Amino acid sequence: MPDQLIPFLTASVLLTLSPGPDIIYVLVRSMAYSAKQGIVTALGLVSGILVHTSLVAFGVSALIKQSEYVFLLIKILGAAYLLYLAWQVLKSDPAIAFSEEGIRDKSSVKLFKQGFIMNVLNPKVSIFFLAFFPGFLWEPEGNTLMQFYILGGLFMLQALIIFSLVAILSDKISVYIKSHPSSGKFLKWMQVVVFVLIAVLILV
Repeated sequence: MPDQLIPFLTASVLLTLSPGPDIIYVLVRSMAYSAKQGIVTALGLVSGILVHTSLVAFGVSALIKQSEYVFLLIKILGAAYLLYLAWQVLKSDPAIAFSEEGIRDKSSVKLFKQGFIMNVLNPKVSIFFLAFFPGFLWEPEGNTLMQFYILGGLFMLQALIIFSLVAILSDKISVYIKSHPSSGKFLKWMQVVVFVLIAVLILV
C-alpha cells in the first residue's frame, strides 16, 4: 500500500467529521424521520463524489502529462486554497446550527436523487478535490487516472461509513451538540488544523 494512502484517509475522515452542510443535512434528515432516510441521503451525496472525482481526474491527469512544473503549480495552488479555507473557518462562527424546518418526508428514490444533485451541483466540491487529491498521488509519472479513482473511492467509502453512523446515532449526536455548545469550537479548530496540515503535506 502506498504510504500516501494512510495520511490521505486520516485527513479525509477528519474533514468528513467536520460540521459541513452535507453531514448536518444527513443528521437533520435522520432526526426528522429515520436513520434509513439519513443513510439513503448519504448514498446520494456520496455518489455525487464520483462526478467530481472524474472531472478532476481527467483534467489534472492531462495537465500532469504536459509538464512537471504544471503539476507543481497545481500543488502550490491547492495548498494555498486549503490555507484560505483554514482562514475562512478561523473567522467563522463556531456555533453549530441545524433546523428541521422545511424537511419533508420523501421516497428513497427522491432522497437519493436529491442528495446526488446537491453534491454534483456544488462546484466547491470539485475545487476542493482539485486542491486535495493531487498532493496524494504516489506516482505522478504513472497511471494518474487510476490513482485519482482510488483516492476518490476511498474518500467515498469513508464518507458513507461516517454519514451512516451519524444517521444511526442522530438522536444522541443532536442531544450532545445541544447540551455542549463548546463542541462547535472544538470542531472549528479541528478543521483549521486539518486544512493547514493537508496544505503542508501537499507541499512537502
